[in-house]
Amino acid sequence: MLHVVLFQPEIPQNTGNVGRLCAITGSRLHLIHPLGFTITDRHLKRSGMDYWHSLDVVHYTNWEAFEMSPQRPKRLWLLTTKTNHSHWDADFADEDGFVFGNEGHGAPVWLHEKLNTTRITIPQPNPELRSLNLSTSVGIVAYEALRQIRQQP
Repeated sequence: MLHVVLFQPEIPQNTGNVGRLCAITGSRLHLIHPLGFTITDRHLKRSGMDYWHSLDVVHYTNWEAFEMSPQRPKRLWLLTTKTNHSHWDADFADEDGFVFGNEGHGAPVWLHEKLNTTRITIPQPNPELRSLNLSTSVGIVAYEALRQIRQQP
């Protein structure tokens, strides 16, 4: 199982799309609060709520609660634009978790420091643009990880 960790997501449509991807791929979604919306938000429903009943989702009041959880992934990767280490160069394994900062601010400095040795990025050929959409990024990394895990003996 893969784990997708959204740190204080702000846009319900992104979280709905990520939830849909997690349900389809059999990945667990970890939501670190506070969220910028309520789970019953109509935009969340439109983008993925019809899959919500099939979703393995766990909510945490904060990062510390996530770290203490027995449902936590074995290893964490932080997705960020603040590294040169590509997701193509990472060796993913079953039970890995992918941490994504929120849409407005990314991951806080303390989280970058905590996950300094496992920070990866999705290469962006056009450096003039800020970054990919959150749900697009989750999809890219999740399917690369699934590809790698399927090839392992």
